Amino acid sequence: MSPTVVRYRVSLPRPHTHLLEVEATFPEAEATLDARMPVWTPGSYLVREFARHVQDVTASTGDGTPLPVRRVDKQTWRVDAQGQAVTLRYRVYCNELTVRTSHVDGTHAYLNGACVFLYTDATRELEHHVTVEAPAGWTSFCALGQRDGAFVANDYDTLVDSPIEVGPHTPLTFTVAGVSHEVVVWGDTPADPERLCSDFQRLCEVQARLFGGLPMPRYLFLLYLTDKGRGGLEHQASTALLFPRTGLSTGRGWEDLLTLAAHEYFHLWMVKRVKPRALVPFDYSRENYTALLWAFEGTTAYYDNLIVRRAGLMSAQRYLTRLGETLTALHSTPGRRTQTLAEASLVSWVKHYRPDENSPNSAISYYLKGEVVSALLDLEIRRATRDARGLDDVMRLLWERHGDGSGVGEDGVEAAASEVAGVDLSTFFERALRTTEELDYSVLSHVGLEANFRPRESASDRGGTPPKGKATEARPKGWLGLTLKGSATVATVLDGSPAQDAGLYAEDDVVALDGWKADGAALVARCEDKRPGETVRVTVFRRDRLLEVPVVLGAKPAEAVWLSRVDRPTEAQKAAYQSWLGAPWDEAPGAA
Repeated sequence: MSPTVVRYRVSLPRPHTHLLEVEATFPEAEATLDARMPVWTPGSYLVREFARHVQDVTASTGDGTPLPVRRVDKQTWRVDAQGQAVTLRYRVYCNELTVRTSHVDGTHAYLNGACVFLYTDATRELEHHVTVEAPAGWTSFCALGQRDGAFVANDYDTLVDSPIEVGPHTPLTFTVAGVSHEVVVWGDTPADPERLCSDFQRLCEVQARLFGGLPMPRYLFLLYLTDKGRGGLEHQASTALLFPRTGLSTGRGWEDLLTLAAHEYFHLWMVKRVKPRALVPFDYSRENYTALLWAFEGTTAYYDNLIVRRAGLMSAQRYLTRLGETLTALHSTPGRRTQTLAEASLVSWVKHYRPDENSPNSAISYYLKGEVVSALLDLEIRRATRDARGLDDVMRLLWERHGDGSGVGEDGVEAAASEVAGVDLSTFFERALRTTEELDYSVLSHVGLEANFRPRESASDRGGTPPKGKATEARPKGWLGLTLKGSATVATVLDGSPAQDAGLYAEDDVVALDGWKADGAALVARCEDKRPGETVRVTVFRRDRLLEVPVVLGAKPAEAVWLSRVDRPTEAQKAAYQSWLGAPWDEAPGAA
């Protein structure tokens, strides 16, 4: 048995308690050994304080002799090692089913390494072995290879990047570019598992062709079908996907699952291997700052829909509708006028993952705006090169130069894009990344499209599809300028809105409008029936006190966006459209 290996033994003798029992053995240490639990997990940029779930820590030598251990800060346990190998035993409470945390119950165990495995700075580069003692009838699934019954990671970073699922599962399998892929499903089995495998396979094949092969020997999809929630977390050779099971029964829901899977798989290259230099190596004890999340997450968000389109699982019209919905979401967020895209990336630790009632006014999502900027960047490069090159070539260039994990400098993505385009794109990037000016959509004309703006027709209007008939409303509608949660509670009062000017607050509970009972939906609908400039009386409970607030309605801002084709497109525009979306021009959206 090699003494230069960190070994873990994980068991769950009583899964209904949601507790994991972990034994971690570290090689001979100096006088003291400091074992730490990460405060965050790569791919999710928020300090989550995983150590808060660690309990019952004890230490001993290899022969079982107890050693003194004490906690010295929120994440560190110090052992008087006396120059010997140290075994730590501890338990971890796991009852949060997200892709960023761990979950143990009577049906399965999902182990996310960052919140399970203690580490030491001195042993991070050593091999780490994990043995899982699973309940009878359960199997352990992990992308890591095995040796002598243990999962083997080359180092701690690889271990943290390799989640383990334990349960009575039967995996689904398929092969892409000679690489075996497994899909392990927790929750209700999809009604059509063959379709799931077939569609996932097509998504993976598109990306393998884009990058010229696959960077791992095998891949594992962990799919968690729940009653609510949606999310994914990428790993070096696997991903965890959380998705509402009811969504699989609708066309749009299935489409959403495919875009989620495509997004996380794309991270095999962008984030897991091509990564911001600021994240090399990971510092698990604190925030790791970079202004490049717009490129690594936003660009991936651009590709997730595009990959589904390229796989033949989404029509060009549906793709453009979804892009219109993204544009609508962007222009419905006042925070785009307050926070730049670069800043949104940098301060994700305190903004994106910690939203509050003022977030729509003060922040913009680097996923959301990053997706739009990446789409425009793709078209800028295509225009500059007469469709000889595009964003695909930027991705391949970054993969070629930085796929070894050495990291991309903060200006590296911009430099690569300008190199591929053959022109200086600094003006584009300055406006898109470092100012709060509205984006320039004129480049859409390169593919014969244009962006159209109008007020939303109703509270439920998604804004992604052009309206029928006239492009503008016959009569302007009254507008309060707030969003609601539940049936009638104010979630956010939008900046500069009539509701803000009148003194309505987040957490106000709406009771009535003009003396008549009204929940949230009725409040919005009745205000839209009125004209801008009319005054309404909104009755609310605020901290249990009944108040009546007069509000002078405003005009609804142009926040819904859709894409339509230009009049009299040239043959060059038609060809550029087909080059971009792989569809003939006659499938482009008609003018409203």
